[in-house]
Amino acid sequence: MDERQFPGEEDFSEYTNLPQEPIPLTFSPPEEAPEQEVPESEAAAEEETPYFQPPEGDAPAPEESDEPAWQSFIPQPQEEGTEDTPELPEEPEASRDEQEALIGTDLPDDASSALAEAETELTSGEADEITGLAPQESAPSEPVPEENEEQEYRDNGLDASQAGEPPRMRPVKKGRPKRRKSEWLFGIPGMISAVVWLALIVAIGVTLGRMLWVCAADMLAFGKPDRVVTLTVYESESMEDIVNKLYDNGLIRYKGLFSLYADISHAEDKIKPGIYDLNTQYDYHALVNSMTPRSSRSVVEVTIPEGYSCRQIFALLEENRVCTAQDIAAYAASGELADFWFLENVERGSEYCLEGFLFPDTYQFYKNSTPREALEKMLNNFGNRFTEEMRAQIDTLNADVTGGGYGVREIVIVASLIEKESAAPSESPMIASVIYNRLHHWEYPALLNIDATIIYAQGGDARTIDTSIDSPYNTYRYTGLTPTPIANPGLSSLQAALNPESSNYYFYVLNPATGMHQFSTTQEEHDAWIAKLYNNG
Repeated sequence: MDERQFPGEEDFSEYTNLPQEPIPLTFSPPEEAPEQEVPESEAAAEEETPYFQPPEGDAPAPEESDEPAWQSFIPQPQEEGTEDTPELPEEPEASRDEQEALIGTDLPDDASSALAEAETELTSGEADEITGLAPQESAPSEPVPEENEEQEYRDNGLDASQAGEPPRMRPVKKGRPKRRKSEWLFGIPGMISAVVWLALIVAIGVTLGRMLWVCAADMLAFGKPDRVVTLTVYESESMEDIVNKLYDNGLIRYKGLFSLYADISHAEDKIKPGIYDLNTQYDYHALVNSMTPRSSRSVVEVTIPEGYSCRQIFALLEENRVCTAQDIAAYAASGELADFWFLENVERGSEYCLEGFLFPDTYQFYKNSTPREALEKMLNNFGNRFTEEMRAQIDTLNADVTGGGYGVREIVIVASLIEKESAAPSESPMIASVIYNRLHHWEYPALLNIDATIIYAQGGDARTIDTSIDSPYNTYRYTGLTPTPIANPGLSSLQAALNPESSNYYFYVLNPATGMHQFSTTQEEHDAWIAKLYNNG
């Protein structure tokens, strides 16, 4: 609040610099009083009594304005020269004792007169500026014609007959407000909505419960029949292939559920290739464990006959649950094996490339062994049976019979031919003599004319002998030895290949009566034996 400079203040400054409390000027809207019932007599009296009593005299009526009523309470700025300050009512001059009591000290004689003189010099306009509460009259405006007022009421959609009358307040309705009807679900009333929600909850609960029961029944094998299923798992198969096999054999009902269980239990790392006997009453855990190698593995004894081919050996191992024929054939072609001296000149790559070196014998295999375990067991046996003495005999054979160039691979090829042609081990050296004579001591082309080679070329089918087949194993068309052994020879055939009989035989034919072969030196003798044994028989 700025300080006013009063005349004579320089002489009485010590009396005028007193603390003054500012007068707070606030405006708050009146609180709405609770509506009370008014008697009809008092209400009629209030309607007759106007809210505003105009001053007596010829004072003009207040002009109507478009401004809201509350704006008239705000002081409006006035232009210079147009001040119309109302006269303040004169207050009785305070006595000296009252002034001293107000100030709180004795005033000198000249101080009271100075204060009185200063108060009289204050103009009414300055007092108004200090308080800011002086009423101001708005400039007189021209009266609004009634026609314009009625037109304004019509434009606003009001009754023109009410023009010029003060607006009336709409009476407030008494009583409790109406309660809206509750609508819960898509505009359906509350009770029906509750029933709908309850039905949905029950339906969802029943559906989920049934799904859980069905899944649990499949996982725990509830209600399944007792049936044994033989399942073969190959090395090349993925987890998806295994799941499809389980589903196709009726071991599981839901592929997705078992796949989820397999992911959680890491079944793909546990299941190994092999041949397994599974039961339809196995739950998921039992199925995975049954296809997993365990610490206590069962042993099976397998006897591989002499003269079996790799194809026959692989099928026999699968039959005895050692490993699958597909997996062991694939591993024989390209799988990693230990270093064996007799495989130095063997070209890997085909599934039967180890033909002749899987030594026929009786073995003890673990069921569901790996292909490497099974192959190396048989290869180790060949290496043990083909002794150093037998390796030394190769040099003697090259010097006395073949003229050189034979190694262990060629010896095994000749032994495989002997194994398939001999009727008994006792005649194996003589069969070896015929083979070596045809290869190295015959003036004719070295055609061996051995039916067993054609049977090998035909995939083991011995029902017919097609001597015209175009195959390097057809010894009726191609001279020399076959590209690979045609069987896995036994020890007697290997020894016969290293120690053939010394003879001049070039032909032999099987005698059905004795089960042994008849040997001949010339073609004429051979044809005579054929005519004697078969044409007249």
